[in-house]
This record gives sequence, structure tokens and C-alpha cells, in this order.
Amino acid sequence: MLGRSRGAASRRRRLPLVPLLLCALPAIAVASDGHAGLGGTLLALTIILLAAKLGADVAQRLGQPAVLGELLGGVLVGNLGLFGIEALGFIGTDPIVDALANLGVIVLLFEVGLESTVGQMAKVGVSATVVAVLGVIAPFILGYGVGAVLLPDHSMYVHLFLGATLTATSVGITARVLRDIGQSQSKEARVILGAAVIDDVLGLVALAAVSGIIASADQGLAPELGPIAVIVGKAVLFLGGSVGLGVLLAPILYRNAARLRGGGVLLGISLAFCFALSWLAGVFGLAPIVGAFAAGLILEGAHYKPFVDKGEHDLEELIHPVSHFLAPVFFVVMGFRVDLSTFAHVEVLGLALALTAAAVVGKQVCMLGVFDKSIRKLPVGIGMIPRGEVGLIFANIGLGLTVAGERIVDDGTFTAVVIMVILTTLLTPPALTWSFRRPAQGHTP
Repeated sequence: MLGRSRGAASRRRRLPLVPLLLCALPAIAVASDGHAGLGGTLLALTIILLAAKLGADVAQRLGQPAVLGELLGGVLVGNLGLFGIEALGFIGTDPIVDALANLGVIVLLFEVGLESTVGQMAKVGVSATVVAVLGVIAPFILGYGVGAVLLPDHSMYVHLFLGATLTATSVGITARVLRDIGQSQSKEARVILGAAVIDDVLGLVALAAVSGIIASADQGLAPELGPIAVIVGKAVLFLGGSVGLGVLLAPILYRNAARLRGGGVLLGISLAFCFALSWLAGVFGLAPIVGAFAAGLILEGAHYKPFVDKGEHDLEELIHPVSHFLAPVFFVVMGFRVDLSTFAHVEVLGLALALTAAAVVGKQVCMLGVFDKSIRKLPVGIGMIPRGEVGLIFANIGLGLTVAGERIVDDGTFTAVVIMVILTTLLTPPALTWSFRRPAQGHTP
């Protein structure tokens, strides 16, 4: 009892730190005015890391995963302009911060991949594939339906594009929540992550197909299947080739790397391997996070055993500090880009809520693809919900597409998609945490 009392008293004494730092934000904002270059980047990272750690602390006090606090911390900082504090806008335009944010999600997916093996993923391969396919088809149909009902004056191409936008899954949010709640090595996590990688590929194929149809229609031509087939072929070639060759070549790479002198060789070589596969995924037209996850999946403890035998820490331990720095930058920047003023437009909000409902319900159909009765279905369905940065990328592409002079994604539709991305992103952490805490009933909730 005494220990708990001291702990509670200690927590109460620390709580004033949050409002104290929030009160200091106006002073920081004034100090940031006119800053550019490296100085601006350093100040931006100061604010981002403070927002991340304070937000994570508040979230965990409320029994939620840290990532939710990091996202909301970014939302708070990004919308201080609504309270008259305008000087923090430089954070959203800093190219170095943007690059660090993108590195953050790559390192996070690499770290998540390290916690699984090719053999473990193969055991849930059938379920993951079916989950991914259902997670593309159902949201596409529902998204098209929402567009047809709520945007009847727009062309069918707008409806098609809305459907394609809902197919994406942003695995970064789910991966972080799974790690925060200690479920990243569960069977459910392997199904979700495997399905998310396949889903990312299928989503890109759907986007390419719809974009190709729209581009052909804009030129008065029939749709061409050739470019779509090329993308599918590249995806299969990359995933199969990288995993197959990686499993064979990784032991040779690490056996030779163990002969190098100097410190940090294991971490340096492993990050180089991760970044190389991420780059290669981009060359193949896939999202870099697909390559990062594949790199982590390939690397097993046996591959870098020579380093461990020499007294070095395990690779998973070495990557943690890097992830703890970069991943929060990604989540705060995502939250920073949320414009709360868009919620004031009623018609846009109506479309956004309908798209959000379609996004959530569409991914719950994924549960039908879980055949193993030892795997809980509800966490799988919820884990596939967030659209995150992938949905924003899709929407941005839509801004540049036209048919006969009509913009496929106008400002109102784009805002609705952004709100849908925000809602699915913020909904997932507490919902996924709740789904794992529910008592299992016959292993299938």
C-alpha cells in the first residue's frame, strides 16, 4: 500500500509538467519566428519530441497505447493556429522533419518484421492472403456505393476512385499499437501484418487500375490492361525474390560483416539492409515500407549469431533506441497535418462520416478470411482499419486526375477523405487495445 501511495503521489507531482509545457508553447512559437535551416529543424524536433512524450504519457495514464497520445499531441500542436499561435507552421514544411518522419515508419516496420520469421508468416499465409483480398474488395464496393449515393452529380470515375482510396491499409499505426500492448508476436499480429503487406500491393494495383481507366477515359480511349499487369508482375517478383534470395544471402552477408572492426557494425549493416530493400521496393513501384517489413522478416537470430557470440546485443535490442526516436516523429507529423477546421463543413463532414463507416465495415469483412480457430477474428478486422498516410497518398494522386475537364477529387472530396483517414487512424489504437483485452470465447471473439 505504501509503495502504491508513493507511486500515486509521484504521478500527481509530475502532472503539472504537462500544462506547464503547454503554457510555454506560445513562447516557443515566438522564438521560432524567422528560424530556418538547421536551427528551424532542431527547434521543430524539440517540439515534436516533447509533444510525443507528453502525449504518450497522458495516453498511457488513461490506459491507451502511447501511439494514440503521439498522434493527438501532433493534432494539438498542428492546430495551435486556431488559438492564435501561428508561428509553428514551419514544422509541417521542414523537409528534414518530413524525411525523418518517413524514416520513422520504415524503421518501425523493419522492427516489427524482426519480431517474426518467414516460417511463422508462412503458417498464417493462407489466412493473411484471404484477409487481404477481402479487405480490398469489400471497401472498394462500399466506397463506390457511398460515392454513387452522396455524389450523384459526379461521374462514375469519381465513385471508382473513392472505392480505390478505401482499399489501402496503413500498417504503421497497427504495428505500433501491437508492439505497445505486447501483442506483436501473436498469431493475430502475424495475420494482420502479412495481410497488410499483401493489402498494400493489392491497393496499389487497384489504384493503378482505376488511374489507368481514368487516364484512358480522359483521352477518349478504352482502358489498357498492360500497365496493370506490369505492376502485378513487379509486386510478385519483388516479394518472392527479396524473401527467397534474402534468406539465402543474409547468412553470408553477416558472416563476412562479422569480420569488420569497429563498433556498431551489426546495427549499421542491418539498417543498410533495411534501407536497400526499402529502396528496391520503391524501384519496383511498391511502398518502401513493404521492403522494410520484408527485410525484418528475412533477418533471423541465426543470421547474426557471430555478432552475438562476440558479446554484442541482440539486433532487436539495438534497433529499439532508433525506433523510439524516429517512430514518434512520424506519428506526431501525421497528427500535425490534421486540420480541425475542416470539421466545420456539414456536407463534407457527412461524406467523411459515410466514407469512414464504409472503411470500417469493409475491413470487418476481413474476419471471414480467418480460418484458424485459435486466431481471434475481431483484432484482425480492427487491425486492418487505419488508412493513415497511404490513404492520403491515394487522395493526393486523385487531385491530379481529370476526365473531360472534371477533377476526379475536388477540394471537398479531398477534405472528406482526409477526415476519414484521421478518424480511422484515431479509432484503431483504443479499439485494437480493447479487442485484445476482451476475454476469448472459444478462441473466436
